[in-house]
Amino acid sequence: MDGAGRLARSQRSPRPQADLKAAAIGAAVLLRERLAVRRAPAKPRREREREQHTPRAVALVERYLPNRAGVAATALILLGSAGFGVVRGGHVEELSAALSDTRNAIANSAGFRITTVAINGRKQLTQDEVLAIGGVNGRSSLLFLDADAVRDKLKANPWIGDATVLKLYPGRLQIDIVERSAFALWQQDGRLAVIADDGAVLEPYVTRRFVKLPLVVGKGAETRAKDFLSLLDRYPQVRAQTKAAIFVGERRWNLRLSDGLDIRLPENDVGNALAALSTLDKEDKLFSRDIVAVDMRLPDRLTVQLSDDAAKAREDLLKDKKPKKKAGDA
Repeated sequence: MDGAGRLARSQRSPRPQADLKAAAIGAAVLLRERLAVRRAPAKPRREREREQHTPRAVALVERYLPNRAGVAATALILLGSAGFGVVRGGHVEELSAALSDTRNAIANSAGFRITTVAINGRKQLTQDEVLAIGGVNGRSSLLFLDADAVRDKLKANPWIGDATVLKLYPGRLQIDIVERSAFALWQQDGRLAVIADDGAVLEPYVTRRFVKLPLVVGKGAETRAKDFLSLLDRYPQVRAQTKAAIFVGERRWNLRLSDGLDIRLPENDVGNALAALSTLDKEDKLFSRDIVAVDMRLPDRLTVQLSDDAAKAREDLLKDKKPKKKAGDA
């Protein structure tokens, strides 16, 4: 006690106050951690370790992308790879055909099978040929048949000048076509083809049914044949003897007759030349003479080339007609 009757304070009295303050601070920290734990449950250890080792960019992507975005991206990558493989491998047509067949099969089962086909206007082509050209087969359904596409395919064929395609539901298909006619045979560079009157090549080869068509030869003859043969028809005497019409230099015509006689026509005024030729045959039997060529290219004259035998006989005849010298003549 001190002199005033009070207990004397020990020099170590501040220590308990400091301990109380530290304890209060520690209690506050523990309370804050407890509240934080309650607000957000603790993550598993593996997840905490993964977050520590995950790159920042990846973490941001995982944080902001919607759920299942990775699955969708994977599916897109697989589809893209499959599509690239189909294109790169050249299987696009096969895949398209398979999808088309599947679609048509569903439509056929639903009652849209093509049960009746009517084709009008065909002469040279058969019904099966017309359907094959148009791309119509037993698997086709009327529901998914593209009438415009079928029409375009038909018109692309040289035999078909025009076509109309009608779909009559539920199962009737009507096709009207306008066929080109075989007009002549055209020979160029040793190759023979069947052509229409406009020069379109109908067949790249000649079958027995076309062998009696008129023959035209040479470059450009296929497009000029219609007018020339029409003119030649006016002179049946000449036309009946003509085996081939030869277009020379893309500017004038020669005639090759059945017996091998060549008629060289002029470039201009061909009608008058044919008329004169017909008259000469009627009056002088020109085509029956022993000649190999008749040249009518000059407007004021006609030149005839004799065969070798005829030329020799003529030469011998001229020799016999020469006057003989008398014995007493000097």
